Amino acid sequence: MKKIIIGTLCVLAIAGCSTKSDANLANFTVGMNDYLAKKGDLCLAKYNWPIDVTQKEMDASGRNALQMPVLEKVGLVQSSVAQVAVKDAESGVSTGEMINVKRYDLTATGKKYYLTKEMHTATSDGSIVVHQGDFCAARLTLDKVLGWELQKSDKNGDQAVVTYTYKVDAAPWTGDAEVRKVFPMVSRIVLGAGAMQLKESFRKTEQGWVAVNL
Repeated sequence: MKKIIIGTLCVLAIAGCSTKSDANLANFTVGMNDYLAKKGDLCLAKYNWPIDVTQKEMDASGRNALQMPVLEKVGLVQSSVAQVAVKDAESGVSTGEMINVKRYDLTATGKKYYLTKEMHTATSDGSIVVHQGDFCAARLTLDKVLGWELQKSDKNGDQAVVTYTYKVDAAPWTGDAEVRKVFPMVSRIVLGAGAMQLKESFRKTEQGWVAVNL
């Protein structure tokens, strides 16, 4: 009986030595769940509405010129014709000229997929732009952590790149063939649930492993 008690105490002592910042499956699972709870929305980078599409964009088959009619077809947006002032490309000052545009706004159904939440994007010069929401197609949650690669950095401390698979709760309209055609990345991620491997960078802190871009 004494041996059993001593053995149990040893196991408990070893378990007690584990910390939140150890590189192990349990800690990276906690970190991934926290990251996806905050950053798991799959959105379309359509922050501000209404969205105007010019004839020039239509002629050039621009992104919105291709995507917005498809979103209208599945009932998420509605279009109208509007007039807007033309602005100088460099100064941003109105030239006094007015042009017609195709204006798209969210329908009652479409508004259900607009997530009001502060979001940040980086510009080409490294500055950060703050948005107050985005139009989203799905939400990702963790399936499982597959592995991790530890890295050393004198500047940022210990870091790790975690490889994982995910589950997805996708909006019904993401299954439409035309939607998948004009939003290929959304289609790829939705169809890749449980199989596609994604990676996320983490940094080691006293509170545990935290995603770098949180």
